Formats: sequence, C-alpha cells, structure tokens
Amino acid sequence: MKLTMKSLGLCAVVAGALAAVMPANAATTLRIGTVLAPNDPMGQGLEKFKTDVEKATNGDVEIEIFHNSQLGDTTEMIDQARAGAAVGTVTDVARLSSFVPSLAIMSAPFLFDTYEQADKFALSDEYISWGEELREKSGLVMIASNWYQGARHALTQKPISSPADLSGVRMRTIGAPVWIETIRAMGAEPTPIAWGEVYSALQLGTIDAAEAQPTAIWNAKLYEVIKNVTKTGHIQLVTALVVGAEAWDEISPENQKIVRDLAVENGRYASALTIELGEKALEDVAASGVEVSEVDLAPFKEAVKPVYQMLELEAEAAVVNKVLGR
Repeated sequence: MKLTMKSLGLCAVVAGALAAVMPANAATTLRIGTVLAPNDPMGQGLEKFKTDVEKATNGDVEIEIFHNSQLGDTTEMIDQARAGAAVGTVTDVARLSSFVPSLAIMSAPFLFDTYEQADKFALSDEYISWGEELREKSGLVMIASNWYQGARHALTQKPISSPADLSGVRMRTIGAPVWIETIRAMGAEPTPIAWGEVYSALQLGTIDAAEAQPTAIWNAKLYEVIKNVTKTGHIQLVTALVVGAEAWDEISPENQKIVRDLAVENGRYASALTIELGEKALEDVAASGVEVSEVDLAPFKEAVKPVYQMLELEAEAAVVNKVLGR
C-alpha cells in the first residue's frame, strides 16, 4: 500500500509539472483546401484569412491552406469535413443543395447582376437560416458565403451566338442539379467532371467545351485548349467557406465570432481581387489568340427560365428579390 501511495504521489507530481508547461487550451488547426491555384483571388484571400485569423486569435486557431486540389477535389474535401476531419473548403453553394435544396438559388442562372447583390443576400437572415439548416442536415458549417469567383462564361471550340449553337456540345460543368439543368437549358450537353481534369479533357476531346470564370480560365491555362470565350455570364459563381461541425465546435464561441467576421471580410477582399483581376485575365486570354466576344443574352435568359420551375426554386427567387428590394 505504501508503495502504491508513493507511486500515486509521484504521478501527481509529474502530472502537475506537465500541466505547468502545457498550454491551457491547445490550438485548433483547420486545413482549408481549394482546387484553384495560389495566385487565384480565392487562394490569395485564403492566405490573408489565415494570417488575420492566427493574429486575431493569438494563435488559438491555426489555418493551413492547400491549393491545387492537394486535399482532393471539392466533393472529396466536403466528404472529409463531414466525416469529422478538421478540413474545410471554398465551394459553390449548389453542391450543398443536396442537403438543403433552397441553397441552390445562390447558383441560379441570371439571378444576381452584381457581386454587391450576392453579398447582401449572403448576409440576410433568410440565407443564414438555410446555413443553420445545413449544419443540422450535413454536419457542415458555413462560415461565410460571399467569396465571389466571377461570372461563368462559355468556353468553346466554335463561336456561339444562341442556344442552338450549343446543340450536341459536351460542356463540362459542376455536378449539381442547378448547374446541370442550366447548361442543358442553354442548349449544351452537361458533362460533370473534376476541375483538375478539365484541361486534359479539352485537350483530348473528351469534352467539347467548358464554362468558367475569367481568373480560372487564365490560371488553369484553358486558353491553350479552347478557341472561343463567349461572355454569357450565365451564373455568378458566389461560393461559401465551409468546415466540418466537429472541428468548428472545438473553437471557443469568442474565436468563432472572430473567424466568421474575418471570413466575411476576407471574402470581400478576395471578391474585389476577382473583379479586378478578372478584367485583366480576359485581356490576357484574348492576347493569347482566343476569341473573346460579347453575345446577345436575351435568348439565353429566355432559355433558362424553366430551370426555376423544374427545380422548384421559384419561392427562393422571390426571397432573393424581396431581400434585394426589387
């Protein structure tokens, strides 16, 4: 018994000594991945977000950034987060509509005219309530939903001026219903594949076309494997920064507020870069020899109108219009 008591006493001393040198709360590390390049506005925004968060939380929340699909494609990163990994990503919100169908409205065709409109709606009570529902149904937390990647344009091998010109064209798009049905309504054959495979698929002729925002066209060097960019702007790609709820709950409420506020702030920073660099990107694409052209949008807008009814998004569109006062 004496030996046991001495052993217990020694353990207590050792435990006390360890406690004295260990921090009271170990830092929480979030690994944020993106399929885009480091010089993309999203990549630059995430790097600034990392610096700002670590400084504002005094290192209690650490952020690691992984570019160029290092953690997998967007769907794979979402799956990792849902499985409990301390992983997050910047994702088009339509991918999350399988859990909360109303979220698809963020990627609905020809809905937002400007980034400012999308930013306003992303911070509305109505949209935030859908975000809360997302956590309940998927185990994902949307930290911010105002990371703008730009207007999506049609990338083709032949000029297009109307939906009829896209008949039979296999066009890569995001694998979510609102994207698929939008591209189909525009006349093309939607073909979902991972972003990292788009260049080689165009090069090999596995697909005939794609659709992407200006900065992504330039950073992924798609100008090397397409001949035409038609400025359809059919979807404004407004994305969300999401993380797994399990990892999020390890962060104190005080630091959660700091992280959320900085996610919104850096979303605006990245979005401003998107707008600024997007114009230059299209100029550079045109200078490379690709034909960049305007198009009459009326036929395309008319063609996609049935998408709202088909996907039962008419009520959500009314909510957007109410929030925007139009």
